[in-house]
Amino acid sequence: MPLRRFATPGIAALVLLALIWGYTWIAMKEGLRFAAPFDFGAMRALPGALLLFAVMAWRKAPFAPVAPGRLLVLGLFQTTGFVGFTNLALATGAVGKTAVLVYTMPFWTLLLAWPILGERVRGMQWLAVVLGAAGLALVLEPWQLTGTPQSKLFAVLAGLCWAVSAVLAKELRAKMSMDLLSLTAWQMLFGGIALAAIALLVPEPPVVWTGYFVLVYLYNVALGTVAGWILWLYILSRLSAGVASLSILSVPVLGVLLSRLHYGEQPGSVEVAGMLLIGASLALLSWLAIRQRRAVEPEMGQE
Repeated sequence: MPLRRFATPGIAALVLLALIWGYTWIAMKEGLRFAAPFDFGAMRALPGALLLFAVMAWRKAPFAPVAPGRLLVLGLFQTTGFVGFTNLALATGAVGKTAVLVYTMPFWTLLLAWPILGERVRGMQWLAVVLGAAGLALVLEPWQLTGTPQSKLFAVLAGLCWAVSAVLAKELRAKMSMDLLSLTAWQMLFGGIALAAIALLVPEPPVVWTGYFVLVYLYNVALGTVAGWILWLYILSRLSAGVASLSILSVPVLGVLLSRLHYGEQPGSVEVAGMLLIGASLALLSWLAIRQRRAVEPEMGQE
């Protein structure tokens, strides 16, 4: 009974997080109708970081950044690269396809962790690699360069940036003790500043402020960024690694379903097959993590 009372709030938080981050893909796409990719990215990251600092003040957590140089590099990948490439992909591409390609992140992390962290790919992990690679090829369709190939490339680059940031964060936390909320806030601030600098250098049309855009914008900052990260850290403190990893799998699935409902997106049969293979690869990786009882890395959480 005590265990059930402990887990139930975590399950409720997981469901809420999946819904928030699943719909965030729609909210990002809608926001990009009124603001250019780098403007929208900076407008989301910087206030999000400030709100996380406010949460840190409420918790009386230490403000001083540990290893600011490393946090800067982390922010360039986790916020500047991930948010920038995701927005570029969504600006011209389909929501569902973008979400699936971005969420190839665990597949790239597995490959990057080998040379950087010395974590070799073993056994059934190779099957996950093959499934992920086959699915990626079917979704990208390099033999069919019609549609939005640039958008697909940006989505893959977003997933790669996310994977690099996950490996860097894991290496950083292995070498020194660091509050996870502080790590998230500082890297988001540094990455947001870089996004703002790019927005100033790259010619982009001005933001079109409307009541609808303000609502979409507030959703992205308050719910998609701040509430999402707080819920994710709460889930990790309440649930097992296997259950927590379900939130990662559910987000791109919800992104595909919601994009179909909202925009009527209907991917072709080849793309659907690729998405299913990528989903199978992610499910296999999660199952292997459950079997090995590995903890879910906090930096794996992302909308």
